[in-house]
Amino acid sequence: MRPSKRAADELRPVTLERAVSRYAEGSCLVSFGNTRVLCTASLEERGPPWLRGSGKGWITAEYAMLPRATHDRTRREINSGKPSGRTQEIQRLIGRSLRAVTNLPAMGERQITVDCDVIQADGGTRTAAITGAWVALYDCFAWMRTRSIISVDPLRDHVAAVSCGLYKNTPVLDLDYAEDSAAETDANFVLTGRGGIVEVQGTAEMEPFSEAQLLELLRLARAGTDRLVALQKEAIA
Repeated sequence: MRPSKRAADELRPVTLERAVSRYAEGSCLVSFGNTRVLCTASLEERGPPWLRGSGKGWITAEYAMLPRATHDRTRREINSGKPSGRTQEIQRLIGRSLRAVTNLPAMGERQITVDCDVIQADGGTRTAAITGAWVALYDCFAWMRTRSIISVDPLRDHVAAVSCGLYKNTPVLDLDYAEDSAAETDANFVLTGRGGIVEVQGTAEMEPFSEAQLLELLRLARAGTDRLVALQKEAIA
């Protein structure tokens, strides 16, 4: 039995609360169980210098954990002079995931930065961040359209993410910290609303996992992201 008493294919309770920031062009407070991430999307009227003259826009992301997002206070990374390797990897993943479903030329030569700040961490912070970031980005584009900054919606599809793993040799969906810290295999799946694969991150923590087990984790992830996309659609309806 899972520590949370959930079924193997059961997500934690998920909520997507829009417009939680007064000033950001788009925002979403996403909760996966006890994991909570504040996502804000901010528009800049110019793109990065290396895209100047291309006619394309850009989406980038920043990720951070607040000092008491975890059991013990962690030092703010700004005080160490640079983000950790883990932080850089996660924020690049969030940016790639959002760009994968965006028509960048439709943005014009502008940049949107999506900030994902973890308020409380209980496993799956990167997957929650990607799922909530899509909602914040959607609202940022809607804000731009109402002001005639853009004429069409640049979003081509939904994107959501979920973790899966082998816990006590059983494939399970949406690991919380208790499972993640003890899992034999831990994987993150980023999938689009149409079922396209954006990224798969999988690691054997103990014994190597088989191709059959990987496919079972993918099956769980597809079911999980289908549910997350449905919740995104409900949130923006």
